[in-house]
Amino acid sequence: MSKDKVQIFDTTLRDGEQVPGCKLDAGQKLVIAERLDQLGVDIIEAGFPISSPGDFKSVSQISELVKNATVCGLTRAVKKDIEVAAQALKLAKKPRIHTGIGTSDSHIKYKFNSNRDAIIERAVSAVSYAKTFVEDVEFYAEDAGRTDNEFLAKICEAVVKAGATVLNIPDTTGYCLPEEYGAKMKYLKENVTGIHKATLSCHCHNDLGLATANSIAGVINGARQIECTINGIGERAGNTALEEVVMILRQHPDLNLDTNINSKLLYDTSRMVSEKMGMIVQPNKAIVGANAFAHSSGIHQDGVIKNRETYEIIDPVDVGVNESSIVLTARSGRAALAYRAKIVGYELTKKQLDVVYQEFLKFADEHKEISDNDIPKIIETSKLKIESVSQ
Repeated sequence: MSKDKVQIFDTTLRDGEQVPGCKLDAGQKLVIAERLDQLGVDIIEAGFPISSPGDFKSVSQISELVKNATVCGLTRAVKKDIEVAAQALKLAKKPRIHTGIGTSDSHIKYKFNSNRDAIIERAVSAVSYAKTFVEDVEFYAEDAGRTDNEFLAKICEAVVKAGATVLNIPDTTGYCLPEEYGAKMKYLKENVTGIHKATLSCHCHNDLGLATANSIAGVINGARQIECTINGIGERAGNTALEEVVMILRQHPDLNLDTNINSKLLYDTSRMVSEKMGMIVQPNKAIVGANAFAHSSGIHQDGVIKNRETYEIIDPVDVGVNESSIVLTARSGRAALAYRAKIVGYELTKKQLDVVYQEFLKFADEHKEISDNDIPKIIETSKLKIESVSQ
């Protein structure tokens, strides 16, 4: 049975670049956009064209550069925004305008000093106007996570009727639990007339560490687009991490969902974005962190050496990492020491290993980590004792 395709909408160059200190120049944006296209991203949100002349230029250049992906520009529900975005996307092979407005009671009252009927009217007007420039129009219901489902369904139905091709349901503040977010998608699938004409999209923030879980709950319940960023960068605590949702779907074939992403480029793409944005990837980051495939505990090392799948559910090669890493520390066991010693040219018998291991533990207690260069020194220090047990 063929798997349902989940579209990957990458917003590294828009939401990701809103992070303080992550400003990219035009050249860096083009390099990242080209890589995202190679990675297999379906939609690249290239920027917010009206926000600055630099952003307009970048969106225009990315539109011209990208060969396969849809190129998207963000706007508010404002005519001038939409006109500027349409101009910036003029050279795109597949352009998309992403327009919308806040829909929660909090946004309607405090941000817009408005009412629900007026918000629906503005949403419909924006989508209708965007539709005069491009066929592909995505509508975002900002703060949908805190918008009651009945009103959210009502505004979604109105914009679909106006021509929206994608409905973005953002958990803007990262507030929802996965069960709530999934139920919201299910409610929209069942209660929006004409929903078959549009794609439901997940845009989740990570304020409570639930962005990835919420996005997966969303697609399980009918969404077919995930909005995400490389390394999960984004406003405040970040966005859904592209590499995480891609590999979750791949590791759970029972969900019958997959993406077009070439996962072997994930690690390299992560490093590229980290370097260009100056944002270090935390070592324990899932999939692409430095420690994602590293093992220092003796029990884990022994298990991985015997059979990698004992402690790894992903083959590191599948995400572009050459191999698992056996890190020698004071917590490492004999199996790991023998494994690393063999790599640097030492075949130790069981008796020899017992002797060297005692010296290794003394050395390891004084150092955080043992490198391959340290192993010959440890064996040399143990030489006399090794010779005595070898006789």
